[in-house]
Formats: sequence, C-alpha cells, structure tokens
Amino acid sequence: MVDVSRDTATVTVRLIRSFEYRSIKYVVFKSVPLHQTVEQFIETVLADVKKRPGVPPPFRNFAYDTMKIQHKAHGAKTSDPVINTEDDEKLMLKPNCTLSDNGIDNETEISFFKLEDYKKYQANPVLKW
Repeated sequence: MVDVSRDTATVTVRLIRSFEYRSIKYVVFKSVPLHQTVEQFIETVLADVKKRPGVPPPFRNFAYDTMKIQHKAHGAKTSDPVINTEDDEKLMLKPNCTLSDNGIDNETEISFFKLEDYKKYQANPVLKW
C-alpha cells in the first residue's frame, strides 16, 4: 500500500507583486504532488491564480518567474518582512528538479516573484508605504 500523504503536500505560495510596497497575497495549494517539477508547479500556480476567487486582478497577470523557499514547518523565519534575501543558491527552486528534490515538503511556504524585481530589492531593501 502506497502512503499518498508522503507523495503530496500542502504548500503556501506567497505571490509577491511588489517588494517595496509589501504587496503579497497568500494562496494555499493542497495535495500538491511532490514528484512534479518546479516548472510544472509554476504552470499550475499561474493557471490557478488567474481564475481563483479572492485573488485581486493586479496579482492575476503579473510576470512571476521565480520561486524560493520562504519558510519550512518548524524552521526559523527571516527578519525581513517581505522575503529572505540570503541563501539564494540553497533556497531558490531549480526548475528542472522535482519539488521534493528542492526540499519542498508538507507546510512549506514558497515565495513566487519576478526575479528582476527581487534583484533590485536585494541590492536596496527599502520598504515604501
């Protein structure tokens, strides 16, 4: 008998529209197959966000292109209120690998953003109100 619960996970995706203005929308995905690639998961998230009720229009068609682990269950959190700007090599999800190969497991929180915006914020992490 296969334990399906080990093959799937509940994953929270943090859609980051603006780093400076802290425009973030949380979207929860249940029963995410951990054997799928990051590319497949990105396609799933993009398609879901476009039609999901409760997701404001500015978040629906934004040019998200990169995922990074924000927080894992029972792990330490960053002091930056928007995103962890450290450990990119370790925490950025590699597109050709599976979610489980990238370290995703149940109750992992993933930030989803535009890489170009992230690099600008990383160079100058200023919050605007």
